[in-house]
Amino acid sequence: MENAFILLASYLLGSIPFALIVGKWGYGIDIRKHGSGNLGGTNTFRTLGKKAGFIVSVADVLKGTLAAALPYLLQIDMHPLIAGIPAVIGHCYPVFAKFKGGKAVATSGGVLLLHEPVIFLILVVVFFLTLYVTKYVSLSSISAGVFSVVFSMIFTEDKLTVILMAGFALFLIYRHRANIVRIYKKTEPKVTWI
Repeated sequence: MENAFILLASYLLGSIPFALIVGKWGYGIDIRKHGSGNLGGTNTFRTLGKKAGFIVSVADVLKGTLAAALPYLLQIDMHPLIAGIPAVIGHCYPVFAKFKGGKAVATSGGVLLLHEPVIFLILVVVFFLTLYVTKYVSLSSISAGVFSVVFSMIFTEDKLTVILMAGFALFLIYRHRANIVRIYKKTEPKVTWI
């Protein structure tokens, strides 16, 4: 029963659509009707600007961190990455926004931040280095996902962490499948601010 509560609470946390909230309350804009239509940090940056994009990205990271922290806060024996999985699913398929959300990057990062903060920081560097070279946010996200598995194998002896990070990476790639096609066709938008 306690485990079910954590998983449900995690999903509901992940379902909080910060991009929609910031867009509507702060700018009077339904971000789902602009840009890619995704409820994530990237579309917020493109549609509403740097301030809104930063706020949404940080909030999406922190809801993943809070979800992963639930077992510690409630003193329940559950692996934090397992506790964080529903939050990532909730971010992508939020019950509060008709099950159309973001692409799992920031919230997945937030889950990892709690469990493996050093790996998280390394992946932030990987993300921005890839972004600097390629100018593709989607490719940078995929690269961070793939390297999360590599660095988990290097820095942790917890086999479950490696397996779960592989799952996160595969899910992230799945969520970016349309972006991969656009990169191949050279129609994927590039950022101009880095």
